Order: sequence, then C-alpha cells, then structure tokens
Amino acid sequence: MGDQLLITRELDGKRFYYSFLAGAQKIFEHYQGINKINVFPVADGDTGTNLASTMRSIIDTAIPTDNIKVTAVALADAALVGARGNSGIIFAQFLYGFSNEIPDDKSLSIADFAEIIKKAVKYAYEAIANPVEGTMISVMREWAEYVYFIKDKFQDFNALIADSYNKAMEALLDTPKKLEILAKSHVVDAGAKGFVLFLEGMIDFFKHGKLKEIAKTRNVSKTKEFEEIVHDESTITFRYCTEALISFNDEDPNNKNLLKSAIEEYGDSLVVAGSPKKLRIHIHTDQPAKLFSTIKDIGNITYKKVDDMVMQNDLVHHRKFNIALLTDSTCDLPQEIVEKYQIQVVPLTVHFKNDFYLDSLTITGEEFYNLMEEADYNPTTAQPTYKDFTNRYNYLSSHYDNIVGIHLSEKMSGTFSNSKKAAYAVQERQQSHITVHSSNKLTAALGLMVLRAAEAIESGMSYEELNMAIESWKPKTHMMVNAPTLKYMIRGGRVSAVKGFMGKLLKIQPLVRVNPEGKTEVFGKPRSTKQAMKMVIDEAVKVMEGNKVWGYSISHANNHEGADWYAREMEAITGQKPKFINYASPVLGAHVGPGVVGLGLLLE
Repeated sequence: MGDQLLITRELDGKRFYYSFLAGAQKIFEHYQGINKINVFPVADGDTGTNLASTMRSIIDTAIPTDNIKVTAVALADAALVGARGNSGIIFAQFLYGFSNEIPDDKSLSIADFAEIIKKAVKYAYEAIANPVEGTMISVMREWAEYVYFIKDKFQDFNALIADSYNKAMEALLDTPKKLEILAKSHVVDAGAKGFVLFLEGMIDFFKHGKLKEIAKTRNVSKTKEFEEIVHDESTITFRYCTEALISFNDEDPNNKNLLKSAIEEYGDSLVVAGSPKKLRIHIHTDQPAKLFSTIKDIGNITYKKVDDMVMQNDLVHHRKFNIALLTDSTCDLPQEIVEKYQIQVVPLTVHFKNDFYLDSLTITGEEFYNLMEEADYNPTTAQPTYKDFTNRYNYLSSHYDNIVGIHLSEKMSGTFSNSKKAAYAVQERQQSHITVHSSNKLTAALGLMVLRAAEAIESGMSYEELNMAIESWKPKTHMMVNAPTLKYMIRGGRVSAVKGFMGKLLKIQPLVRVNPEGKTEVFGKPRSTKQAMKMVIDEAVKVMEGNKVWGYSISHANNHEGADWYAREMEAITGQKPKFINYASPVLGAHVGPGVVGLGLLLE
C-alpha cells in the first residue's frame, strides 16, 4: 500500500484491525499529554496511561483475520481483559457492543457500520451507573449519531470517517461547556481527547494505509507532548480506583445486574462492562477489601487492580521530588512512610486456594495471619506481572524523568526480574531513566533500604549518586528471623516430615538469616523462644561490632509482644528507636507462619 487514496466500500477484518492499530498508535504517542489534562472524575493523572495500557493489551493479544466479526470479537475480548481505568473500560464496552451487533458476515457496508456503532454506544451507556455528559461517552454518542446521519451521502469509508472526525472534534471542544470542572481547569475531557486521537489515527490509515508504519506500533517512541497543564484539584470522594475481571460458569443475562446491585453501594464512578459470561468492573471506593469479599461468591474473580487515587493526586499536584521511588509490598513500610515520601508500592498477590488478594490492599497483614492460622494448608504468593510493572512505569514516566526501583531478593522471587524487564521496555519507548535494584533482602531489611533511599532523595542526592549508594548499602544490610514453630515449614514442604518430626521432638525454633547473595540460611537451632530471641540479638551485636548503625526495623506476624521485646533490646544497644515496626509481608509468613519476627539492620 502506498500514499494514494484508497477507495473502500466495505470494511473487512484486516482493514479494521490495522486501522485500530493506527488509532492505538495515536494514544501511545500522546498518552502523557492526556495524563496532564486528566481532571475528571478525579485529577489523578492516569487516563492516558490507562488508555495506552488498554490499547497495548488489545494489540498484543488480538490477531487479524479477513472476517470482520471474528476480528472484532477478538479485539473486544482482549479489550475487556486488558482494560484499565474508567475510560479504558468504557472503550472496551463500546468494542464489545460493536462486536456483538455485527452479523456473521465477512465485511460491513457503510450502512451496516453506521447502524452498529450507534447500537454500540448504547452498550457503553448501559455499562455506566451514572453517565456524565461532557465526557468520553457523550463524544462517542455524538460521533456515532453523526455517522448514522451522513451514512447515505458516502460510498467510501475513507471519506465517511474523515468527515465524521470534524464532528468528533467539535463534540470534544464542547466538553468544557457541559462539565464545569473542565471549564474551570481550561481543559477538554481527557478520555474524550483519547477517543478523538484514536479516530485521528484510524483516519490516517484509511487515507494512506501505510502498513509498514502501522507495524511499528509495538515499538513506539515518545513524541510530541501536550502543554503542561496546571489545574485545580478535584475532590476525591473515595480513595481507591478498584477494578476486577469476573468470569461466570453460566451465561445468565442477569449476571450483570446481580453484580452491579452488589457493589453500587460501595462507591461511585461505577462501570460494569462485558458479556454475561465475563464482566469487567470499575468503581471508586474506600473499601476494596470488603467489596471483593462481597463479590467473590457471585463469580470467579480472575483479575484485581486497586490504585490509590489520593497518592496519585498528590503525585500530580504536590510532587515532592524529582526522582520516583518504587518498591514492592514485601517492604513492610508503614503507610505513613509511604505517603510521606510518595513511594510507589506494587503489590504481590496472596493465594488461599481459589481466593486471591492484593497484598496490603485487599488483605492486611493481620487478616492474612488470621486466615493462615485457620487454614489446614499453606497459602502461596505470586510476584507482580510484567504488565503490572509496565503500567506503573508508564504512569511514572509521564511525571518523572528519573525512576529507581528496589525489590526483594531476586533469589527469592521473580519480582525483580519482571520489574527490570518492564523498566527496560518503558525506557526504550520513553525518555525516562529507570534503574532497578535487587536488594538481596526482604521485609524489614528491604524496607530500610527503601526508606534510606527516600531520605537520600529528600536530601537532594542525584539519580546517579543514589544508584551507586543503593549498591553500596547491600552488603551493609542484614536480616535475621526467628520462627516459633516448624509447623508451617513442614506443611509447606520446606522442611521434610522426618526432619520436622525430629525438630518437634527437640522443640527446635530455627533461626534464619538472609546472606549477601540474597538466599536464606539457618544460623541457629535454639530450643526455646527465649533462647531464640537472645541468639538473634547476639547475632545483631556481632554484625554491629565496630560499625555505626544507620537504623533498624522490625517485622512481625501477629507477634506484637516479640516485636516490642526486640525494639527494647535494640534501643538499649544502639540508643536508637526503630525506624519502623510493622506486620511482616505474607511472603515471609507463607514460608514460616504466624508468630515470626524479623529484624532488619542497616549499617552506615
């Protein structure tokens, strides 16, 4: 295909797919600018990132065919699975409506296309609990209505889409007239802007059909940004942007209404999209854990996402530092420290057979250990996915030029590996600098390293100096753990039944430390809790001998008494209070069980 204008009387699957890729490319090119004008429903600066993530999921999954029905269904299904944010899920529902209304034909005429997109908009409206005019949904509607109105004037898709773009742009420019917060902030709606950019990309393809350029969509680079927008903050009614993908064993049309009625009381900005077999939800709520508990018996939850909009809003409007600091939920840092230094925490997942939770977001440390004591099996944990990290780095790169990640030991989890791969991919497409470190530790010790990095950033340390400092802290960071029982190590298969039996007879309470390579090793086998705790302190004294202590921290699994004892002993030795005391990550608890106490130590 060349630059000549191509006459297209019917739309088949492949042309629809490649025009979709062209639209996606426009989103990739301008997602940072979309983030900057995002003020509704919450000014959290992530609409562009969410739309780009939705598009990326679609083009990475769907495969084009000549059949328009088959292609559209594949695109819609990929959109539903990969959709993020309010705008992403609305767009996914529009695609689902489009695919669902297509007859079993290989291609669509202009009249068919116009009829189907008009119906698809109704699907999108029905998914939104309270549709608001002046947003993406109203621009979709006005565009679709205009296409339907002019359908008999054109015999060529290229000319039809090009003409309709002007109407979409007109509707976009009208959004501030319909929504006061947009007028006050002097911006158009971010989701609507994304939809119009998507149409612009499609038009480019219909006009020129440059497949070689479209093929580059998987490798886009950062291009022209919108002007930086400074706008007033909107009021955040509910803190957490919460999403889930739920599948059902049947195709009952009532599944959607059942789900909607179960969760609508938990917040606002509710969107329920998808088919009777698979539904995607989006809601702003203060109670994500309670919400998930409510819906877990309605269907099978296969995906969860919870974003802290207070943190996002703070990052957009009150960014404190020029370097973003990212870690994972095994750091055990208290929420007040996370908020003070605007630390980005990506959660691991915790699995109790068929139920799974986002660490620290949909399950607390206390809840986890209570569940573990009640269960007759050990739960499992899973690292954040490559896509989890890609989404977070994409979002951060629209606000920061420099990003530093610090994670639990790469010898214990694939978290570091996924983060590093995602960082490399995002860095290749953007102009941000991203460095990811394996701490060679976990829980209390990892938290100390992250906290020290946060304080270094606050003091003005440069990106290059910080990365060198983090590497220098690794051999100076120590972690000792005492487990009051072998029960959970035996049950989880980490200690053989024979050894476990002998251990129980001898009442052994193993002491574990994390060595410089990031692996665990036993350094003591005391026979009482008192002896075990004393041996941990003795080990800490050996480590501190001749060295100045930067700080220490304590993580515990429902063992406040033990944590307080360590704090008193360490304060008497060092003259310092702990940097923090908090519940231990489920990653530690899943291995050794409730009652464990971990002592982290970082030398100057």
